[in-house]
Amino acid sequence: MGIYDSVAERLAFIKKLTPAELKKLGSTRLSDIVLQETKRAKVRVAELEKRYPQAQARELAQRLVDEKKNLASMVGGVSGVFGLVALPADLLFMAYLQITLLTDVATLYKVNLKSERTRAEMLDLFGYANGLGPLQRSSPKVMGKLAELLLKKGGMHTLGRAMPLVAAPVTAYLNNQHIQRVGEQAVRFYEGFDKAHAKARAQRKQAS
Repeated sequence: MGIYDSVAERLAFIKKLTPAELKKLGSTRLSDIVLQETKRAKVRVAELEKRYPQAQARELAQRLVDEKKNLASMVGGVSGVFGLVALPADLLFMAYLQITLLTDVATLYKVNLKSERTRAEMLDLFGYANGLGPLQRSSPKVMGKLAELLLKKGGMHTLGRAMPLVAAPVTAYLNNQHIQRVGEQAVRFYEGFDKAHAKARAQRKQAS
């Protein structure tokens, strides 16, 4: 059973899509979201490692991706019904899901996200994954501005969201596929990060 598999947890997630919660999310600083999610990510990763003690990091990362894909499909299924009217909200929550996924994967690979540099690297990774380039250039400070930037730049595919009712399954599918691509990029990036640190540790041991 996945982290978000219970009915109660899914209902709690859906409640986050209310206008009040989305407004609150839109005004939250990106750095605060990352720091908040870092604490939750440690719990999520620890639960996965306990549940699958023999699994390698790449397998655990895919499980984290799959859980976010399930939520992304839910968002697409709900927002797709409303068509273009719901587009900013959809982008806002998809951006949030991606940042939580990147935080999870970084935590899995033992990245210290308390460091301002590593947080900036993670947000730049988000930017590259969405066709925005490094976020330090555009400098969105809050989640709402990031969603606006995504809408302006067309970093996410919006075709499905433009067709109400019929498009709900299409939107869910597109959201699902986008989360998969972001997860794969994160794994490639942090596997390189992990190997570089392992090499550095080996060199220090040899020197001592």
